Amino acid sequence: MPHGGLFTNNLSNSSVMAMLRSILMGIVAGQRSMTPLAVVAEAARLGTLPDDAPMRGALAHPAAGIAAAALATGEMAGDKLPSAPDRVILPGLLARIATAAFAGAVLAPRHERKTAAVLTAATAIAASYVGFSLRVRAMRRYGQVSTGLVEDAMVLACGYFIAKADPRSR
Repeated sequence: MPHGGLFTNNLSNSSVMAMLRSILMGIVAGQRSMTPLAVVAEAARLGTLPDDAPMRGALAHPAAGIAAAALATGEMAGDKLPSAPDRVILPGLLARIATAAFAGAVLAPRHERKTAAVLTAATAIAASYVGFSLRVRAMRRYGQVSTGLVEDAMVLACGYFIAKADPRSR
């Protein structure tokens, strides 16, 4: 076997960090469909998006951040209602796929945007089903509101990491 082994490739540290951010964004989108928009708006505000990220200027505008945060907050509040739809119904999955793919593409370097969009969307689909299964089981023991709040906390922590992480600083 050549030096470096089977898993040797030409990925830079910034590429690995970008892909990690995309996978984490997919997990976030799998739990909350609107949070990816708020996360990329915050990343734009913080200056941690790639310099040539699509819609970087629009996402960095305060109005975009406020609107995205309002959508994410509304979704988080609505999630605690007994009438909240399951995240794995088709409209919910489509929203997760769309926001995940968009956010994944925005977070990635130009040459990795398509891969990141697909990776983020695929992760969001898988995370939707895994998260749904875990949430249903947890709700039987702890109830809808408390499990939703724990889920929100995990989503927000992950989103904060994604927004703050700057792959260019590696």
